[in-house]
Amino acid sequence: MVVNTVNSLAVLFLVIFTFLCLYRAFVGPSTADRVVAINVIGSKTIVIIALVSFVYKQEFFIDVALVYSLIAFAMTIGVSKYLEKGALE
Repeated sequence: MVVNTVNSLAVLFLVIFTFLCLYRAFVGPSTADRVVAINVIGSKTIVIIALVSFVYKQEFFIDVALVYSLIAFAMTIGVSKYLEKGALE
């Protein structure tokens, strides 16, 4: 019972902080700040998926989190390369 309450509070705080990062992604003073905010949102989403996997005792959510992390990493590399060189060559 206590573990579920702690996990629910952790997910709630992560969602709140994710929306704060979303604000930073919209308002960020530079493009690099926006990329970092979107990367943090992706990381928080991975942790939320892992916590949901723990709460519902469904292991396949961990696979979803791993695939999501690979996609988020590839997106970060692609956007960073585009910002640095102006093209994805």
